[in-house]
Amino acid sequence: MTSIDDVARRAGVSTATVSRALSGRGSVADDTRDRVQIAAAELGYVVSASASSLATGRTRNVGILTQYLTRWYFGEVIAGAQDELADHGYDITLYTIGGEGSERKRVFDEFLHRGRVDALISIDVALTPNEIASLEKVDKPIIGVGGPIPGVRTIAINDDDAVRLALQHLYDLGHRQIGFIAGADAAVDEFHIADTRRRAYERFLAEHGLSAAPGTVQLGDFTIPGGHAAASAILDQPIRPTAILAASDEMAFGAIHAARERGLDIPRDISIVGIDGHDLGEYFGLTTVDQGVRFQGHTAATILLDELIEHRTESADANTDLPVRLVVRTSTAAPR
Repeated sequence: MTSIDDVARRAGVSTATVSRALSGRGSVADDTRDRVQIAAAELGYVVSASASSLATGRTRNVGILTQYLTRWYFGEVIAGAQDELADHGYDITLYTIGGEGSERKRVFDEFLHRGRVDALISIDVALTPNEIASLEKVDKPIIGVGGPIPGVRTIAINDDDAVRLALQHLYDLGHRQIGFIAGADAAVDEFHIADTRRRAYERFLAEHGLSAAPGTVQLGDFTIPGGHAAASAILDQPIRPTAILAASDEMAFGAIHAARERGLDIPRDISIVGIDGHDLGEYFGLTTVDQGVRFQGHTAATILLDELIEHRTESADANTDLPVRLVVRTSTAAPR
């Protein structure tokens, strides 16, 4: 088996230089680092994770706290973070902590205190003061994704801006009767994003002198079946809107299905808009507000890596609003 001594001899440097060059920690000239990396590749040398951890106190592993692994949003944020971390030689450990039961308590009281991660990413988890205090004892960098957490560096989109961007698009097309499918799944909405988006919808209508016809605002649960049921209720009202905004793309997919079941043409009879930037949006021809979900994970990982590798830190409580953009496809047009 190739050892670090073999790499040092091939590259003509000390073992300490090899360690610095391959770990990314410490000052090494660019040409020396290149020479070491070439020697390691030629010899098939792979850094021992356990030995590196003992020598540096680092595990090169980042813990990710998340509510779900199977829902699209969570999976995409994790994928974005994992891609960036893997590029820098970091593994991830996933902790699923949905709800408020004993499993969630064990994660904070036991698992995160075993020293097996260098940093933490919390995805759409509104940490409690006790949980934050437990994390402070671990003394590891942490960043939250999805909403503000007191005392924790966070990143999130501005949900008010996302709703307004979608509604302004419909308004500019000439729509004045706009229904809304609001989220209602408290189990995956610890930051009350559904409430924020519904209030933004209501404010936009009020500011533009509009009102929603009875029954044209319905609750879904951020799923395709939930969107289908909500849209069905909206489309069966005596006064049918000319457009529907869904608080998530998956609910918008359900709305498209409900409209087609009723023989309605999209977008001539009904325009539909979502919020997310879901991978299947192009397949459905869905106009959406893309919130760059993978980019959220990538950004969180980049901020952590800056702190771990470059020792750059930003103040706790700082929240960065990430950009959103309107993607216009075939599900929206001017009303007849």
